[in-house]
Amino acid sequence: MSKKVAVLITDEFEDSEFTSPAQAYTQAGHQVVTIDVQAGKTVTGKQGEAQVKIDKGIDDVDPAEFDALLLPGGHSPDSLRGDDRFVNFTKTFVASGKPIFAICHGPQLLISANGVRGRKMTCVKAIAIDLKNAGADFYDKEVVVDDDKLVTSRTPDDLPAFNRESLRILNATT
Repeated sequence: MSKKVAVLITDEFEDSEFTSPAQAYTQAGHQVVTIDVQAGKTVTGKQGEAQVKIDKGIDDVDPAEFDALLLPGGHSPDSLRGDDRFVNFTKTFVASGKPIFAICHGPQLLISANGVRGRKMTCVKAIAIDLKNAGADFYDKEVVVDDDKLVTSRTPDDLPAFNRESLRILNATT
């Protein structure tokens, strides 16, 4: 059964941390919906390799519409967490118990949404201390899966494992 995956994304996202999972999810038959401040605008990755047209504005979506959440890294999560609408979307998603997939700096949105305490996670080294200070159980591994609801990875090098585990969960949930 096809799942609908929300992606919170803005300029300066880490290119492959969006393009690789999005391609894997789409190829597996899932729908990927990009969300930023305004629908129709184009955001550019920090490497300049990827441009993404935004499908929906944050004011036009409800977390209940989606089956999973993808938080790519780069500077995007730090920018988005300055806007309460994105933090509240993430917070509502955490409370729903639906799967969340966060890579690199993606967990910054989860930290701001108070969604990491007591959870097994990983992230890019630069924010590991933030994750620990927010109460997460940090592991320096290519992929960490918490209760088959949260998949985290560190860097683009970890994308094969990140995609494998997030797809396993997407394909298993009903």
